[in-house]
Amino acid sequence: MAPYCEECRWNFLTGTATSYTPIAPAPQQNRPAGPPPGLNLPPGFQSPPAPAPAPAPAPAPSQDPFGYHDSRPSQVNRPAEPLGAEPTHHQAPPQPRADDDWVLSPPSQAQPPQAPQPQGPQRWTAHIGPDRDYFMAMMRRSGPEATGLNLPAYAPPKQLPLQGNQVSIGRRRHSTGEAPDVDLAVPPEDPGVSHQHAVLVQQPDGSWAVVDQNSTNGTTVNGGEEPIQPYVPVQLQDGDRVHVGAWTTITVRRG
Repeated sequence: MAPYCEECRWNFLTGTATSYTPIAPAPQQNRPAGPPPGLNLPPGFQSPPAPAPAPAPAPAPSQDPFGYHDSRPSQVNRPAEPLGAEPTHHQAPPQPRADDDWVLSPPSQAQPPQAPQPQGPQRWTAHIGPDRDYFMAMMRRSGPEATGLNLPAYAPPKQLPLQGNQVSIGRRRHSTGEAPDVDLAVPPEDPGVSHQHAVLVQQPDGSWAVVDQNSTNGTTVNGGEEPIQPYVPVQLQDGDRVHVGAWTTITVRRG
């Protein structure tokens, strides 16, 4: 029942040989409706041109082609919503708009980090008393005139809060009654201290420095052998020791 022979292309309907010659595709704008380009069918086997597909009807204005509803968003890929859930105070529930866009409340703004509160003024205290190590070092450096000095057998500890801009160190003048803030003429009197020996000066950051007032025997710091330069402030740290006179050490402490 075949219309033609597959080997020799003989057409049994027409009684003639059918040639098979591919043709070049025609331009898109001049191509007639029919079989795809490159395929040449014998007469009687060509399919009629397929009718053009009818355009899809436009959706009615009142109907949503994507299945959306006017009162809620699409249910596609949307998790179930709990009923009766009360919104928390952190985030407001979404609000619908007329164009079916749901507006979500912006995320809550994080509180900015609090700046550290400025601390109050630092409190410094001077601890005053005889120092055996300093006294022995002074005796080794001194001449015969110091042989009569003896370290006090007992001296009550003294503490003085460092307040104001400066604290003077020295010995009271008995003739005028003028006394420094740290009066080392109070028994046991230190004879190696000048009347105006040194000054503790407060620095802008609340710390303290020591300034020698061109004293007779000089001022040393932390067991040093060389006196500090007169009228030049030397910065002090917590626990530093200021040595004056024959045996007196003034330890500055913060807090």
